[in-house]
Amino acid sequence: MDFFISNAYAQQQGAAQSGGVMELVFMLLAFGLIFYFMIYRPQAKRVKQHRELVASMGKGDEVLTNGGIVGRITKISDDKDVMVIAISDSVEVTVQKAAVTSVLPKGTMKSL
Repeated sequence: MDFFISNAYAQQQGAAQSGGVMELVFMLLAFGLIFYFMIYRPQAKRVKQHRELVASMGKGDEVLTNGGIVGRITKISDDKDVMVIAISDSVEVTVQKAAVTSVLPKGTMKSL
């Protein structure tokens, strides 16, 4: 009856592979580079640009905040990180400097 079913024999034990550690180091290095160039570097660039934007603001600039408020800067406090924005002639709002997303061109408030 052996001619219908082939016999199963145990295989000889092969040599141990020694390249596993180097492949693991290469993969970790590749993931580290991908993380740096796709996540960390662009975020650091945006933070630097925002820091420069906040430092360059001055009295009279028209700004847009995170909440969508468009106004003109009337007072800037250097020791504190706050400023006063005039939304209209009679309404002023105190916001943090970091809440500003962009500085608008002059005359934007009048065109709205």
